[in-house]
This record gives sequence, structure tokens and C-alpha cells, in this order.
Amino acid sequence: MIILASNSPRRQALLKRVVPDFTVMPAAIDERALPILPPRAYVQRLAAAKCGAVAREHPGATVIAADTMVAFNGELLGKPQTAEAATAMLSALSGQTHQVHTGLCVYWPDKTMRQTVVTTEVTFWPLTAKEIAEYVATGEPLDKAGGYGIQGQGGLLVKAIAGDFYNVVGLPISTLSRVLAAKQ
Repeated sequence: MIILASNSPRRQALLKRVVPDFTVMPAAIDERALPILPPRAYVQRLAAAKCGAVAREHPGATVIAADTMVAFNGELLGKPQTAEAATAMLSALSGQTHQVHTGLCVYWPDKTMRQTVVTTEVTFWPLTAKEIAEYVATGEPLDKAGGYGIQGQGGLLVKAIAGDFYNVVGLPISTLSRVLAAKQ
């Protein structure tokens, strides 16, 4: 049995490309209780915490967990809660390069675990206030780390990426497939 420790519809759709049959079981952890660390360490710690929580409940399963965050100038950018917060985030990212980090953790029934962090550089076009306002008005930024979804209308803001596109969506499937294959 394979369990995805996430409720994210994007992660579920991406995981189906690697593993067609799995169960979804979000981890019951309080992310705010974890100490704030540098971005790469933070996503790795969150993914490991999610993986561990689900693996303790289902020790006979293979558990896959991931956590994706956007970092700009060394600071984590979460999901904006308001249109104003989304506008501020997108304005800061305008014409700049930021990093998208995904902590990936896989736990197997033999109690082995593999962790990694995948980083992708994303560069935005210089954005006008009108472009930002129109994008924010779609509502898309409000449930996305960094205030945009590259797989949706947010893709129009992106000038270039260096690294794994699917990492920016929320699950680096090429890395995950290699992690799983290495265990077989």
C-alpha cells in the first residue's frame, strides 16, 4: 500500500503519473509548531514530519510526503490570505528570481527513509500593477505558496525557470520516480 500524506489535488494528480494506485491520508501535524529554519531545511523538516506522522499510523505502508515553499531573498513566502497580501507578494517578485523548494520524504515498511530537497529557480517578468491586479482578481493566488500557480494563469507571469517544472507545481515527479525505483 502506498499513501500520499497530502490533501493537495495538484500533488495527487502528479503522483498518478508515477504511482497509479495510492491512498490519500493527510498528516495531522501543526506546521506552525515547527521552528522556522532556512527554506531548504524547513521544507525538509516539514516533509519528514508529515511522512513520520502517517508512517506511525500505518507502519506497513510506503508513505510519500512533500512540502513546497517559495523563498525570496532567503525568506519563506507562504500562501497569501488576502488579495492585498497576494498583491504585495507578486509586486515583490516582479522582475526578480526566486526559489521554489520541495522537501520530499519517502518511508518504506522496512523502516528506511529517503529525504531530499529539490530546488527550482523561477524568474518573473517585470509586472505592471494592472497585470498583478488582473491576476489577483482571478482568485488563483490565494491558495498558492508565493501567490501564484505556474500550472494556471500564474504561468503568464513567468519569464523563465531553471529546474524541474513539476517541482514548482508541488511534486518533483522525476526525482520521486528515481527515489522509488532505487528501492526496488
